[in-house]
Amino acid sequence: MSENELKQDYDFQSNVLIIDDIAENIQVLGNILDENDIEFSYATSGKEALEAITFNKPDLLLLDINMPEMSGFEVCEKLKKDPETKGIPIIFLTARTEQEDIVKGLTIGAVDYVTKPFNSKELISRVNTHLELSNSRKILNIKNEQLRKVNADMKEIIKTKDKFFSIIAHDLKGPFNTLLGFSELLLKEYDNRDPEENKEMITHIFNSAVHGFDLLNNLLEWSRSQTGRIEYEPQNFSLNDLIRQNILFISDAAYKKNIEVQSKIKEHILAFADRRMINTVVRNLISNALKFTEPGGKIILSYTKEAKFIEVCVSDTGMGIREENIPKLFNLTEGFSTRGTNNEQGTGLGLILCKEFVEKNGGKIWVESKYGEGSKFMFTIPAP
Repeated sequence: MSENELKQDYDFQSNVLIIDDIAENIQVLGNILDENDIEFSYATSGKEALEAITFNKPDLLLLDINMPEMSGFEVCEKLKKDPETKGIPIIFLTARTEQEDIVKGLTIGAVDYVTKPFNSKELISRVNTHLELSNSRKILNIKNEQLRKVNADMKEIIKTKDKFFSIIAHDLKGPFNTLLGFSELLLKEYDNRDPEENKEMITHIFNSAVHGFDLLNNLLEWSRSQTGRIEYEPQNFSLNDLIRQNILFISDAAYKKNIEVQSKIKEHILAFADRRMINTVVRNLISNALKFTEPGGKIILSYTKEAKFIEVCVSDTGMGIREENIPKLFNLTEGFSTRGTNNEQGTGLGLILCKEFVEKNGGKIWVESKYGEGSKFMFTIPAP
């Protein structure tokens, strides 16, 4: 691959630094580079060169060996000791043809040498060769970084996939085992059991069916989200109506658990977001609050309106979350879940879904909680 092709594909603009204490040499070298469309800068001493390199690292050095105060050998040794500059290729410029100087230069880190007076074709050939090698190393570094990123992404995808199949294999299996077990008992021994015992089993069946249905809903929503099959369709909608519908949906379960669910969003508040996604968020947050609140407790929904965003808060008087577990809540690979106050099952997938949907709508979600005193889950969505 030629220098021009590298520049075209990766937008490389190579820069050569000439280091020579003789102005005529700098002018000759500069003309040769300029004629071949290679950008260059120059320094007239080793000290000046080292200072310049700290501000702008060149792709190649054309370094004179015989300079006052600091020789080219000294400059080369300093650059090769510094991790930031040791990779810069150096071509020595010398009027000397002694074998020992050439060997010394190559030994301390130079990649090539050119003797004075300069042959322009030879010089530009060597410069282009080492610039191409330098740019090839850049491409290799870029590719390696891309590969590291791909590997990291693949690890996350594999973790996510494993968690997804774990939910299907384990958590979705649980409700069905309960459904099958208790329904089989009822089918075989309904007439021989006390009505209260039958009612208790029917309650278990119902609770398992609700849990299985909620889990299946979240799995389907999350699967569609991961495969890009959920379209983002923002619109103005009434936040008050959406919350009222969700409270109505869980009112029977709240009544049975003797939990008061109260909305302080009384007025007609408009939000601008994907209504279906935000409905999923609100449904999951209210269901979680209900799951982790003791009988006799309270769940309150409120809001704060800013200029561009609406902040929605779902607070409860439930069991709260230990501080060390809070960072795990919105991370699928952590696999964090706990059972509710009535031993309700959970997978943690609902909060992952909440985070994805809130962020797709340009908002953020977070939690404030104190173990034993309840939790506040808050998220923002755009105002119209």
